[in-house]
Amino acid sequence: MTEEDTTTSPRNRFARSILREKIPVSRWVTNRILGLGAINFYLFALLTITGTLLMVYYVPSTTQAYNDIKDLGTTVSFGSIVRNMHRWSAFLMIISGFLHMSRVFFTAEYREPREFNWLVGLFLFLMILGMAYTGYTLPWDQKSYWGLTIMSQILEAIPGIGSKLQYLVLGGTEVGQNTLTRSFVMHVKLLPLLMSMLMAVHFWRIWKDDHITLTFAGEDHTESPNQLEQPSVTWRYILTRETSKFLLVLLFVLVFSILFNAPLEEQANPMVTPDPVKAPWFFVGLQEVLSWGAPFWTGIVAPLLAIVAVAVIPYFDHGREGIGVWFHPSRRLSNVLFTAAVTIFIGLIIVGEFMRGPGWIFYWPWQHWSVN
Repeated sequence: MTEEDTTTSPRNRFARSILREKIPVSRWVTNRILGLGAINFYLFALLTITGTLLMVYYVPSTTQAYNDIKDLGTTVSFGSIVRNMHRWSAFLMIISGFLHMSRVFFTAEYREPREFNWLVGLFLFLMILGMAYTGYTLPWDQKSYWGLTIMSQILEAIPGIGSKLQYLVLGGTEVGQNTLTRSFVMHVKLLPLLMSMLMAVHFWRIWKDDHITLTFAGEDHTESPNQLEQPSVTWRYILTRETSKFLLVLLFVLVFSILFNAPLEEQANPMVTPDPVKAPWFFVGLQEVLSWGAPFWTGIVAPLLAIVAVAVIPYFDHGREGIGVWFHPSRRLSNVLFTAAVTIFIGLIIVGEFMRGPGWIFYWPWQHWSVN
């Protein structure tokens, strides 16, 4: 202990421990820009804030939900902007999460010792989709109602347990009040809680796996723990950098929300079936695949096989070359296959969203739909 520490009062020492400039910074923080992963976290924070504000005016009732959403755009001060920010933040989080996983794949950073964290990231991405879908159902417009109807039909196609799963999700035999209530509970309670827990595990494993990786690379920090604590930057710099990034994300979402309103169709009406009935854009690729064959194989088996294939990638790729390097030559085949799969799926989304008309007939974007 230095002479300065012994002569400083406990109160001043406590203040200096918080405010002093050169607090030891781990190499994990200094060597990473905290890019897409941090942006995902910032978008999650925006969703939490805007979602909490929306809950003040929203009631999950089939007779009131639609009018509550309309009031947000007409009578509630800044209600439209808050709803727009919530909607666009959710969509941006899907895109950012997908790009984040793609970046990890292309740089092979899923390899040992990060296999488990790849699984955690995959589950987080699936929960992002679940959050987006359950939120998509809450306005209780035509898209909400018929999107739930499509999902219930897919569940019903599962042999043996399909009808039971359908009853569990819908809260009955048809889309109604129980369905909306369960979607609301999933969206505002269960999924955010699970996502928060998985995010904590994800960030902890990133830090932990980074230290393990240093040992694999010949930098054994167990012998010299201070080696990892030599600051090259300060926490003040890191805080300023990440705060600036958050403010840029906030500014982008705010400007986008001012320029573009979140869509709202007519109130849900079981007696009027839209044609075509389309799932939200992030699931319309799956709907396109569904149109090719039996719902069980195309809507259940094929997606599950794809998820399992993505999950087991780290356990079959035992290479050590090219980790952290974009498009390393040693991984050319893997990169080509992954790029092809991603391109095909994006193509399915484009076809389903922009090239399917009444009766799910294919139309070029410049063709007029036939109503006959």
